[in-house]
Parts: sequence; C-alpha cells; structure tokens
Amino acid sequence: MYPTVYHAFIDIFGWDIPALKLVNSFGLFVALAFVVAAFTLRREMNRKQALGIFSSERIRITVGGPVPRGEYVTSAAMGFVIGWKFLYLALNAGALFERGLPQAELFSLRGNLPLGLACAMLFVGWKYWEGRSRGKEIEQKEVELPASEHVGGIVTVAAIGGIAGAKFFHLLEYPDELIRFFREPSLANFLGGLTIYGGLIVGGLAVYFYARKKNLSFLPLADATAPGLMLGYGVGRIGCQVSGDGDWGIPNPRPLPDALSWLPEWMWSYAFPNNVNGVYGSRPAGYVGKWITPEDPYPIFEGYGTYLDPGVYPTAFYETLMATAIFGILWSLRKRIQIPGRLFALYCMFNGAERFLIEKIRVNVELEWFGLAFTQAELISTATCLGGILLWFALGKKPAK
Repeated sequence: MYPTVYHAFIDIFGWDIPALKLVNSFGLFVALAFVVAAFTLRREMNRKQALGIFSSERIRITVGGPVPRGEYVTSAAMGFVIGWKFLYLALNAGALFERGLPQAELFSLRGNLPLGLACAMLFVGWKYWEGRSRGKEIEQKEVELPASEHVGGIVTVAAIGGIAGAKFFHLLEYPDELIRFFREPSLANFLGGLTIYGGLIVGGLAVYFYARKKNLSFLPLADATAPGLMLGYGVGRIGCQVSGDGDWGIPNPRPLPDALSWLPEWMWSYAFPNNVNGVYGSRPAGYVGKWITPEDPYPIFEGYGTYLDPGVYPTAFYETLMATAIFGILWSLRKRIQIPGRLFALYCMFNGAERFLIEKIRVNVELEWFGLAFTQAELISTATCLGGILLWFALGKKPAK
C-alpha cells in the first residue's frame, strides 16, 4: 500500500522526494475522480446542446481597462501563500517531515516570509503585465456562453456538498469519532472517514439547487452526470485500494480457488501492508493488525508498517471493476434512451445493486431495527435501487419533451 505518492515513488522508482509526502494517495484519486466526472459531463452537455436539449446563454462582459485593485490583492495573497507555505515545504521537506505527518506542517503557522513576499510581488507583476497587454479602453462585449461552461460550477458545488455530506453521514454511522474529535481536537480526527452515500445525497441536492438557479433542466442534467458519476466512483475506489483506507472486506483466509488460479493472490485476499490507517491490534471483523517485520515480504514505511492477518477481500478493487462496467453500460445507452431522467434512473438501480451486493463481504457497522441487522449503506443502497425503479416507470408515462 502507498499512503502517499512519496511511498509509491520510492518503492517503484527508488526516488526519494520528501515533498511528495504532502500528496495523499486517496486524495489524489478523489481529485482525479472529479476530473473524470467533469470531462464526461462536459462532453454530454455539449452533445445535448447540439440536440437542442440545453441552450447557450448570451452574456455581456467587460474587456480592457485597468486591472481592478481587488485582482491585485487576490494575486498577491495567492502568491504569498504559495511562497510562504508551499515552496517552504518543498524546499525543506526532508528535514520538516521527520517531525511527524506532513499534514501537521501544512496546517501549521510555520513558513518562509521572504519567499512569500517574493512570490506575492511576482504574481502582482504578472497581473500588471497582463493588464497592460489587454489595452486601456473599456469595452462591453456580448458573448455566447455554452451550457457546458456550467461544468465548473456544477463540479464545485458537488464537491463542497459531497464532502460535507460524506462527513456528516460518516459521523452518523460512527458517532464515537465525533466525540473523539471534541475530546482531542485535531485535523486528522476531523478529516478522517467519509461515507460515499452521504456525499451522493448532499452533493446531488447541491447540484439540483444550482441547476434551478441557472435555469438548467434538471432531468437532462442528471442524465448527463450519470455515466461520469459511476466512472468517478470507480476512480475514487482506486484511491481506497492504493492507500488502504480501511474500506476493505471481511477476512478471507480461504486459499485461492483452482478456477481462479490465473488471478494474482491479492485480488482474492489481501493483507493491505502499510495501510494508511496503520491498523494494529484485534478488530471485531475478525482480523488482526500486526507490525511488519524484516521477515515479512513487505517494505516497512515509517509511521505505518502494519498488515492484516488474515487477509481480507479487496472490496475497493471489486467496486472499481463493477463501476467501470456500469459506466460502460450507461455510456453505451446514453444516446438510445430518449426519455429525460431514465438514464439517471438506471444509474440509481445499478449503483444501489452494486453497493448492496458488495456490503455482503465488506466491513461496516451494522444497525438494528425491529430485529433486523443491516448496514447504513445497505439501507440507502436499497432505497436508491428502488427509487431508480420507481423513477424509471414514472418517467415512462411521460412523453419526451
């Protein structure tokens, strides 16, 4: 496992670049997931605009004239932060990160003031040169804004709402973590742990209100987001697998079946060595976190260095495979399904079924209700799948507009 990009580079290439410790593996793939989702959404919105489903918007913009003072202030602030903190960390990473986790340095007040001031001046100078090159005369122009120009706004509100919702639902599932944060306030205690369905629900609501505000037809927009949501989910799960963030399955001590002997062993049962959580000791699910020793066939990464015994199902990897397959289905059907909203209904059905099935071999907290035991994800995935079925048939009675 590679908790950070630094660990991947030093293990695979032998390159010791301490600054890469700042790049968390899971966070990197989450960012890539948003990039992938934005790419597919932009393509779909352009296609739907060509079909007349979305329309462009004509807006007036101001070009030329002096650069507003506010832009100088923003550029100076951005340059200062980059020089004061990020360049400081990059140049001194080797010594700084020996004190503990890089995140502690990232959110500390330590930095390099001269570097910050130098970068602030550089950014202001660039803004000044940019202003001179655009001319002194102020001119009003009318430009056409395609619907796909809203992709940035859609992804932004989805990210903010998604992360907030994912954290909120995680705390509902693990209230002891909220208590621990108030007892021991720290960034690690607050940021650790996200629940994907919380992100989908709150992020989806954020996109809905954004669409209403921007006069975007929501059902066609939901259809446009569906394939990218599924592919982005699969990319995000790669981050879970690579970092070993605890999103794994139940113990699987059984040997690899003969029928699957052509598969690598880790696809069947994996010990998640050097997982980002540094899991150590017995766990209720039935596995034990142990320290890696020189006799074990794994490298030892300082600050992590544990593995699971017995190995567990690599459920994040399975979800990446299923999500990619579902994306392929949705992408191939996107031009054939004519009724707005039905592609999104299909996404809900597939998403709910996939998550419900994976929960059967995944570690999670069980809830009890009227004598029935189930996980939060099983409850929400069932509701998502049933909601998709109801939406499919409800929309089938309406003619396409």
